[in-house]
Amino acid sequence: MEGKAAELWDLEFGVPGAGGCGLHLRTARSSPAKPTADLPSARSSAMWAPSRRQLCLTFLLVCVLSAVFFLHIHQDLFHSGLDLIALCPDRRLLTPPVAIFCLSGSPMAPNTSFPCLKPPASLSGIWTIYPEGRFGNQMGQYATLLALAQLNGRQAFILPTMHATLAPVFRITLPVLAPKVDGHTPWRELQLHDWMSEDYAHLEDAFLKLRGFPCSWTFFHHLRAQIRREFTLHEHLRQEAQGLLSQLRLGRTGDRPRTFVGVHVRRGDYLQVMPHRWKGVVADRTYLQQAMDWFRARHEAPIFVVVSNGMAWCRENIDASRGDVIFAGDGQEGSPGKDFALLTQCNHTIMTIGTFGFWAAYLAGGDTVYLANFTLPNSSFLKIFKPEAAFLPEWVGINADLSALRSLSGP
Repeated sequence: MEGKAAELWDLEFGVPGAGGCGLHLRTARSSPAKPTADLPSARSSAMWAPSRRQLCLTFLLVCVLSAVFFLHIHQDLFHSGLDLIALCPDRRLLTPPVAIFCLSGSPMAPNTSFPCLKPPASLSGIWTIYPEGRFGNQMGQYATLLALAQLNGRQAFILPTMHATLAPVFRITLPVLAPKVDGHTPWRELQLHDWMSEDYAHLEDAFLKLRGFPCSWTFFHHLRAQIRREFTLHEHLRQEAQGLLSQLRLGRTGDRPRTFVGVHVRRGDYLQVMPHRWKGVVADRTYLQQAMDWFRARHEAPIFVVVSNGMAWCRENIDASRGDVIFAGDGQEGSPGKDFALLTQCNHTIMTIGTFGFWAAYLAGGDTVYLANFTLPNSSFLKIFKPEAAFLPEWVGINADLSALRSLSGP
């Protein structure tokens, strides 16, 4: 303010004594005229020294902080419980690389010297799924696990059995959960039904093990590009399939086919399971003829590449007189990679029933014809299977012939 001198704060250090710490605040008021400087006090040049009381308090504080620090280090180094913050790559496996969750203090793989790696800070929880069924079943489980884990902000891991089934065929990327970690994790198990539900988008469990046979596009179709990348064939399988397809010729003309249609015919155990357990049927020769005629009417110079776990039946019941049918499958259920690769490298698909055919059609793209209404209306199969959630809306269904089942079931 005008006409009033500002207050200046001056620090003065004094020799400590019984009266205090030796730090004094002195206020000097300057006059409106030219301020005059105070001469330094004789005490201001003396060195400040802490009191005995201050030394004791400082020593006590250092002791407390040291004890807390060493206790924290002890817990980190010697904690014997489950450590879920480390990912250890296992270089013993050739393809693809596998990341394994490690326990604290667990031994590393032989001949490796690198430490366990910490995952990103955003890693949250562990979700996995119990691998059940065959090749197509486990593809559905893998895709559903990946989609639900992402939807709920969790990290997905697969079990070694699933890796052993899918990794020889596909370049999958989900890490593998070590059996020891699986056994020590406090899982909550959740039985899935075969279609997406609203409550599946709001699961709060940090450690969740899914079960069931989900294979519905309603779980993962919003991630179709990512799912297709996960199920990318290994190059040697793709090249082998392409090599076989490139050699095919139409029987009547010898010309190269313009369109390749993969045909998957599921038989095997379904011959007993469908009629006796589910009141249903498998595809017959009439359905396959109708499906092929559908493609012949819409695509130029098609050739039909047939794979099945019942190749002998296919050769006897599929009309190959036009020269546009090739029986290419080896029918080896224990090693399905070659048959599956052939189907996915075709332009379009004819499927019958089962998850193997579903995945071949889903990955191949193009047009798909499927066997529709293959159970009686009162079949208990319809309690666990919703056709609208199993087949994409753009796929074309041809109704199965249920007359034989109806005659057996009576009025």
